[in-house]
Amino acid sequence: MSLTFQEASERVDAFIGQFEEGYFPPLLMLARLTEETGEIARVIAHQNGKTPKAGEDAGDLEMELADLLFVMLCMANERGLNLERGFARMMDKIDRRDADRWTKKTPDGQAEGQ
Repeated sequence: MSLTFQEASERVDAFIGQFEEGYFPPLLMLARLTEETGEIARVIAHQNGKTPKAGEDAGDLEMELADLLFVMLCMANERGLNLERGFARMMDKIDRRDADRWTKKTPDGQAEGQ
């Protein structure tokens, strides 16, 4: 399944919209964002040598990243923001800022100058 940011935003909004409570308040969403980021850190730590505690699952990075995306979509929706536009603006910024920051690959996959 492939979704645009807009489609994902609309799907999240439809889900949240069916409940009287609606979106969490901004500071609670920020706390959830922080919580999900910590869960991503835990999974990455487990994938890179940290042994899970007894009875603790190593975690699912794909799901944890999706959880983070869900909270980000909630934050954007609650504020009336357009993540497609925001993402395009961010990519334009890094395309300009970081165009020559690292060694580029040539069409054959080698680093330039090799």
